Amino acid sequence: MVSSSSIEYKKRMIKTWNEIAPRYHKRWANKSIGPFQSTQKLVKMAKLRSGYFVLDLACGTGAVTREILGKIGKTGHVIGVDTSKTALQIARKSIKAENADFAIFDAENFEFNQKFDVITCQYALFFFPNATKALHNIKKSLRKGGTLVIATHGAGNTVPYFSNILDSVQKFIPDYIPSGAPDLDRFGNKAGLKKAIAKAGFSQIMIQEYKFWYSPGTFSKYLSDYLKYLAKPLKEKIDKLNPKQKAELKQAIKQKTIPYTKNNVIKFPWKVLILSAKN
Repeated sequence: MVSSSSIEYKKRMIKTWNEIAPRYHKRWANKSIGPFQSTQKLVKMAKLRSGYFVLDLACGTGAVTREILGKIGKTGHVIGVDTSKTALQIARKSIKAENADFAIFDAENFEFNQKFDVITCQYALFFFPNATKALHNIKKSLRKGGTLVIATHGAGNTVPYFSNILDSVQKFIPDYIPSGAPDLDRFGNKAGLKKAIAKAGFSQIMIQEYKFWYSPGTFSKYLSDYLKYLAKPLKEKIDKLNPKQKAELKQAIKQKTIPYTKNNVIKFPWKVLILSAKN
């Protein structure tokens, strides 16, 4: 039975991604910077071949989909699926290939007539409220011996770009993370990620751990860009703080960036896990 909180969470996520997809594409997904230095490494772990039939699950604006096309040749085929209509519109516009299709599907409830050789999923597994159901669905959709490749962000302060702000904001806004939201850190370490994949019935699990680097510039630029690209509901919560609270919040965040700052420029480490497994 699907809980009402999960349904509401999914609705919020779809609305959020429809809002932020253009900004997300411009800032991150269209560039091989920060966490998206993982895209080529993920596709390399998939060991794609010419003619493969591939599903790019939660494809967003198509960062991984584009790389897949370069590996499977004209005889291969890739389908990118996502729940965000806006993200898929961007993907369709930027990726024009006869052997690439895009469709709106929920990771927990998709079904295809043909099984896939490879399924990829970059930076999305932790968003699925019922990740176990999604993983069983993935397994059912892979051919026997097929490959699953997943990328996740590291947990907590292994990605200080996020944690510096989230940890500080939640002291001022306890409900900053809405009710019904899954634990976004639950697959941010090797043990947790491997356990979930093994429980879903996959084998030959391998996890590569990477530390990428990303510089958002000065503290002022880091904070202003973060807030600029924030979804509207979260922006509204921060805007409701009084001037004193806003000043205290800013100082709390700045204090956390000091270990990563040199000559007034921030350089953050960014932990990423990339997993491959066999069906």
